[in-house]
Amino acid sequence: MALNDLEQIAADMVQRACALGASDAECTLSEGEEFSAAVRMREVESLKEAGSRGAGIRVLVGEKGAQKTGSSYTSDLSKEGLEKMVRAALELAKITTVDPFAGLPEASELGKLAIDLQLYDASVAQMDAQWKIDQAKRAEEVALSFDPRITNSEGASFDSHVGRRVFANSRGFVGSYQSSSCGLSVVPIAMEGEKMERDYWHTSARSAAKLESADEVGRIAAQRAIRRLNARKVPTQKVPVVFEPRTARALLGDIFDAVNGSSIYRHASYLAGKLGETIASEHLTVIDDATIPGLFGSCPFDDEGLTSRRTVVIERGVLKSYLLNTYTARKLGLRSTGNASRGITGNAGVGPGNFFIEAGKQTPAEIIKGISSGLYVTELIGGGGNTVTGDYSSGAAGLWIENGELAYPVSEITIAGNMKQMLREIEHVGSDLEFRGSVASPTLMIREMTISGQ
Repeated sequence: MALNDLEQIAADMVQRACALGASDAECTLSEGEEFSAAVRMREVESLKEAGSRGAGIRVLVGEKGAQKTGSSYTSDLSKEGLEKMVRAALELAKITTVDPFAGLPEASELGKLAIDLQLYDASVAQMDAQWKIDQAKRAEEVALSFDPRITNSEGASFDSHVGRRVFANSRGFVGSYQSSSCGLSVVPIAMEGEKMERDYWHTSARSAAKLESADEVGRIAAQRAIRRLNARKVPTQKVPVVFEPRTARALLGDIFDAVNGSSIYRHASYLAGKLGETIASEHLTVIDDATIPGLFGSCPFDDEGLTSRRTVVIERGVLKSYLLNTYTARKLGLRSTGNASRGITGNAGVGPGNFFIEAGKQTPAEIIKGISSGLYVTELIGGGGNTVTGDYSSGAAGLWIENGELAYPVSEITIAGNMKQMLREIEHVGSDLEFRGSVASPTLMIREMTISGQ
């Protein structure tokens, strides 16, 4: 079905809902095709190819400031299926409670970017299935052949997706866009004596041409697995901690939870009421930007039809903005930041665009060189930050730093602190920012955290 046809369906469903009694309505349509090839020990383990299509509608019934909401969805895009979806949403609205903050954005807020965000590459849809399988096989083969100590594998996979998304509402907005993505990953297992370690590497992009090569993915994954062999425990102590980009992203995810408008209006965040205050080191600048071409968090409009934008969340340590959709903005007496996010049904939540820490000037090697004794974290295991209190604790593995160099692997440790203090003690931000998803961070160094080991 052409995008124009999907747009017409969405607009028609909004009109139909209003004709049946809704005071406002919004409709989302999503259509996509995905492929996944998984190999293990040089053999194809599974192949999956699937398509999906669905529509969801959200209706509002009543006067402004005293509206009830109802939602429904369907995978049946026939006239009968869509009619049933609309009527079901209206029936549900009758039995919900009035919410004074419910409602669509004002018409003046609606819009979409007119620039090409490079979200879709037709070559992804045209990829040959055998080529995808061969990429996964090649990445695993390179990993297995890298070192005799690589004796096993949890497998490699190549995944791809192409999709289309349409949104329309009763305030006159209709928009759509296409997207594509593909990715390659491998998880080798290294063994020495009785000790086994695993690690992984992956690459992902909007087009195959921007992926790292299968050889590079396999080689890096193998190197990471090998360097974890013969890990030691370390005594409990307080030392500087360096998060590599992969683990720093998890830390940034905890920051996102703390600036999410849903957490703020519920007073379930340690950053509630802190706008305009210094809450972090001057080295920390955090940005949310859905307007950067080619990235995974980019889109021309958010899931309420507001124009995508760039929002500075933390600037040189000062909390400048929360991330908000229309509902959370109204709860807080603020304006939406264009961060509405949802599936095909229900109320919109708050989601990131491209949420990242602005890169610094030092390379990771330069940061490590200045540490006499500390921890370089390459894996976080469970745990994380408590959004309410800021308390932070996670299992970890990585490499011990001695005299400015990565000395030996360490494991079976826990790192702990409090996010309020951790953010203030970010001493260095690396220059190695790269996007492997919608949340991205360069290397981060925190002046001191508690390491619990032996």
